[in-house]
Amino acid sequence: MQRPDIQLLTRSLLSNLCDEAAKTDRKRKNYNFHEHSERVQRFLNVLQPGTYVRPHRHLRATGVNGFEFFLVLQGAIGMVVMDEAGTVVRSERLEADGERMGIELAEGLFHTLVVLEPNSVILELKEGPYQPAIDKDFLQMFPPEGSANCGEQVRSWESLFFHPQTPDSESL
Repeated sequence: MQRPDIQLLTRSLLSNLCDEAAKTDRKRKNYNFHEHSERVQRFLNVLQPGTYVRPHRHLRATGVNGFEFFLVLQGAIGMVVMDEAGTVVRSERLEADGERMGIELAEGLFHTLVVLEPNSVILELKEGPYQPAIDKDFLQMFPPEGSANCGEQVRSWESLFFHPQTPDSESL
């Protein structure tokens, strides 16, 4: 199938994709502006709260840049960066309407994300071509997608971004 010469990113497209993502078991939906064989991968990742993204990193062949760029177009996500042992080394809240709305990760950084608002949409950019069999190197200590304890894992990552207020913290 040949791509059209012009592709628009519209509010109605986002709305339709959010509705579709809400109906899936994975609670997310991708929308590609590229063909898998293209060198520049550009796509929307539409996410609903509770989706589980198994921690992974991207390792590319020599001559292919392994960066990943995320720009939040709608809603909010938490980006979680980990070391090889699965320990969180950094977390960033990214919001479409906030001070921090995007992040670029260098090749080889283990990461996951957690959805902080319904109907969150990220524009992702990375170098291709996309090769599903070797695209992700997963951290093996985390459960595969669809496992029974994925929800518990998501809740633990959410706790990095949602802190209950105590009387003392309000006065600080």
